[in-house]
Amino acid sequence: MCGIVGYIGRREVAPLLLEGLQRLEYRGYDSAGIVVTSPKASGLKMVKAKGRVRDLEAKVPARFKGTTGIAHTRWATHGAPSDVNAHPHLDAEGKVAVVHNGIIDNASDLRRKLEADGVEFLSETDTEVLVHLIARSQAEKLEDKVRETVRLIEGTYGIAVLHADFPDRIVVARNGSPVVLGIGEKEMFVASDIAALVAHTRQIVTLDDGEMATLKADDFRTYTTEGTRTTAEPTTVEWEAASYDMGGHDTYMHKEIHEQAEAVDRVLRGRIDDRFSTVHLGGLNLDAREARRIRRVKILGCGTSYHAGMIGAQMIEELARIPADAEPASEFRYRNAVVDPDTLYIAVSQSGETYDVLAAVQELKRKGARVLGVVNVVGSAIAREADGGIYVHAGPEVCVVSTKCFTNTTVAFALLALHLGRTRDLSVRDGKRIIEGLRRLPGQIAEIMEQEEEIKKLALEYAEARSMLFIGRVRGYPVAREASLKLKEVSYIHAEAYPASELKHGPLALIEPALPTVAIVPDDDLLEKNRAAMEEIKARQGQILAVAHQEQEKADHTIVVPKNEDELDPILMGIPLQLLAYHTALALGRDIDKPRNLAKSVTVE
Repeated sequence: MCGIVGYIGRREVAPLLLEGLQRLEYRGYDSAGIVVTSPKASGLKMVKAKGRVRDLEAKVPARFKGTTGIAHTRWATHGAPSDVNAHPHLDAEGKVAVVHNGIIDNASDLRRKLEADGVEFLSETDTEVLVHLIARSQAEKLEDKVRETVRLIEGTYGIAVLHADFPDRIVVARNGSPVVLGIGEKEMFVASDIAALVAHTRQIVTLDDGEMATLKADDFRTYTTEGTRTTAEPTTVEWEAASYDMGGHDTYMHKEIHEQAEAVDRVLRGRIDDRFSTVHLGGLNLDAREARRIRRVKILGCGTSYHAGMIGAQMIEELARIPADAEPASEFRYRNAVVDPDTLYIAVSQSGETYDVLAAVQELKRKGARVLGVVNVVGSAIAREADGGIYVHAGPEVCVVSTKCFTNTTVAFALLALHLGRTRDLSVRDGKRIIEGLRRLPGQIAEIMEQEEEIKKLALEYAEARSMLFIGRVRGYPVAREASLKLKEVSYIHAEAYPASELKHGPLALIEPALPTVAIVPDDDLLEKNRAAMEEIKARQGQILAVAHQEQEKADHTIVVPKNEDELDPILMGIPLQLLAYHTALALGRDIDKPRNLAKSVTVE
């Protein structure tokens, strides 16, 4: 959940590291730090600061020279944000520096043992344990010092280590938290995310769990924590540095909302098969006979990915007539679920590194389950662990709050549902109908964007609310959940989502003029049921904002969304509510791209 960046080469390292941290700040932003050295230096030089990367940059002296360094931007797990708790951490002699992502589960036990041996800790972090273990190792090589240390720890880590006695190298290791190497000309990079690398190189190597690497200016080598050499072939990153810029928008969230028409076109491109009214999804590694043997689909994700999975499960049930449901991966992995050999499991994660989802995948694989991944980041851990999958091709998403990746994930599920349906009993006519609907999506998203000024006016009115209720039935309920999450994430307004059918079972007690309700009202076979729910709210003087395919008489305001096929309508109905959340947060002066207490990639429990 934090950001790591490192460099070794011939260039001045501090500007490179600070630039990298700026690109990684969406991963954590309560404190930051940098440490540098060079082959001719007498030791390590470090600067740390509570706050954003700009606060760190202001503290870095003009003559902060070095050609090797590591840096970190933090999202606190152990210890409050402070200069002392910021990474990197140094040992007492100032020779060893470590930056770390993840959580060391046995840090308390190791800390007690070290303190009993006379080690004095300066911070509250679990990471400082690593520093002292490496510093106290009697091994001659830095690689062996790090290897000895990681064998002692339990938990997750992505670490980068500098040592004053070994100024010609950086040693890194991974277990459950991403570490990516960037391969340059007579220079090497390391980061927790390719966003920090693409301005300098598009050749990358992604470490696997249990793997380490030594980086020197002109070379790198990878090996396991047991010391066995591994073969790592660089791959080329699809995206360029410009993909991570704001592109003339004031925030990344605004940019990414407006990129959705293009992003949806990208996820559809090359996959539609008009001849057989189906789609090509070669990455599934699932032939027709295997697909027909599937008796159930279980979708696992967290947060926004879980909500996309809820929409996906409904599509699969409707189009493929396979029982399907979605569950939070963070719950699934702890309940000792029965793993059925006839069930297809689908893991959903924008980053492909979400810890709870990855842990669920690994447990399912251990029990012999077939697992597909639906991810955005090529070569990510979940993509590598899964038996097959679908890349959603949303492009880089920098804002902590997910928008275009959510939409593309729902479209990817529509493709999967169509593929499974046409493998089974979905007719050619219905297959053609869904394909025509999919092709209409980019243009309809563009139509929704044309309503932004009207939605902005609504946001100014609803920004005064202290709490909001979101409701929907069947297809509308996951949309309500996701819209509720968007609003609370970015505006800090309390929001709650309920099935509209459950209003009488408790939530009606909340209805009053001061509590606005957002109702998802698709023009489908439940239209009259949804209108009846709005009647109940209006009878209690509740204020209603409807998202619908036609003006709703009982609503105070209606955002009209273009009509698609019933099964695909949920893809569109959440998009205007992304704009509502954005403009509400803007009206309240929130830090839209970096909401408080949140980070983009949740790589810890």
